[in-house]
Amino acid sequence: MLDLIKPLAIRNQSKIVLAVADGLGGLPIERGGPTELEAAATPQLDALVADNVCGLSIPVLPGITPGSGPGHLGLFGYDPLQHQIGRGVLEALGIDFELQPNDVAARGNFCTVDADGVIIDRRAGRISSEAARELVAKLQQIRIPGVEVFVEPVREYRFVLVLRGAEAAADVDDTDPGRTGVPPLEPRARNPESEPTAQLIGQFIAKAAEILKDDHPANMVTLRGIGRRPPIPPMEEVYGVRAAAIAVYPMYRGLARLVGMTILDPGASWAEQTEALRRHWQDFDFFFLHYKYTDAAGEDGDFQRKMRCIEEFDGQLPKIVELGPDVLIVTGDHSTPAKLRNHSWHPVPVLLAADSCRPDEVRSFGELPCLRGGLGQLEAKYLLPLALAHAGRLAKFGA
Repeated sequence: MLDLIKPLAIRNQSKIVLAVADGLGGLPIERGGPTELEAAATPQLDALVADNVCGLSIPVLPGITPGSGPGHLGLFGYDPLQHQIGRGVLEALGIDFELQPNDVAARGNFCTVDADGVIIDRRAGRISSEAARELVAKLQQIRIPGVEVFVEPVREYRFVLVLRGAEAAADVDDTDPGRTGVPPLEPRARNPESEPTAQLIGQFIAKAAEILKDDHPANMVTLRGIGRRPPIPPMEEVYGVRAAAIAVYPMYRGLARLVGMTILDPGASWAEQTEALRRHWQDFDFFFLHYKYTDAAGEDGDFQRKMRCIEEFDGQLPKIVELGPDVLIVTGDHSTPAKLRNHSWHPVPVLLAADSCRPDEVRSFGELPCLRGGLGQLEAKYLLPLALAHAGRLAKFGA
């Protein structure tokens, strides 16, 4: 698709905004009830959808539950199956760590294990960033022969591990089992070429466990998204847009940097993010705004809090609309139903607002109404080409 789009891309003065409420899609707690989005009061979204077009976005493929990386790459117009990127790389880029081509990066979680080594809290009670920095300082003492070891704090219970000088392949499975009640997994190589890297990671985990054994609640670590930074063509080269990202959480800043976006200071709240958009409105063609809190509430299984987060997200939309974007897309990178306390495979509601769109008959924004939307159900990677087309940024294909 990138090869198709690149020669068709037109540069003009139009503005495109992609507003992503992380984990937006949900499920009813009881059959027949509303989802979090349907239960929330969203007058701004309802007003937008009444005059525009909506549908459901499939982040990767039907039935496939996406991580945040694949979910966002699709929204940025990149096929997540073709461009597979470890979460460690994204976290490292998100904190401005200068990754070298052969660095191996992993996203780490502090977690809580019981006396038998079984995980009882995957996020160590969501310890504060200040507490995590103290623990990271302890882990920075770890030395492994043959490699340089970097451990850097990210946010709350998250950190980044980077191994420099590991010359072997880095296809190594996560050690986070994704659930409680079981011990952390071993770092298993997916092929013989990655076995030396798996052994290095195993040494780090063993040393970390010894250092943290008397700390509580963060007395163990798990690692996810182990890998190296892959080559990926930047958005301006492919799509002809000067793109900027307004995201608070490091991982999403890393995703944006990976595809060539300029990272703007987002402030600390959703209101400050929309204010940052206003300040930089004349400087860029494409803006990615990321709102994290819907996803966090879903992962905590808190239906009511996720509903309130959606309402907060909705409340700032007039500030975006007042700027007059030529195209506004509102969606999520994946579904995170509070009922499941995790990401899920369910398609995500999507709204496209533009003067050139063909309005449908939907009058409220939610999972059930979007089933009847004019966009139908489409893979997320096609949303950016649709945005470019509605912004007059794609030439005709063929004679």
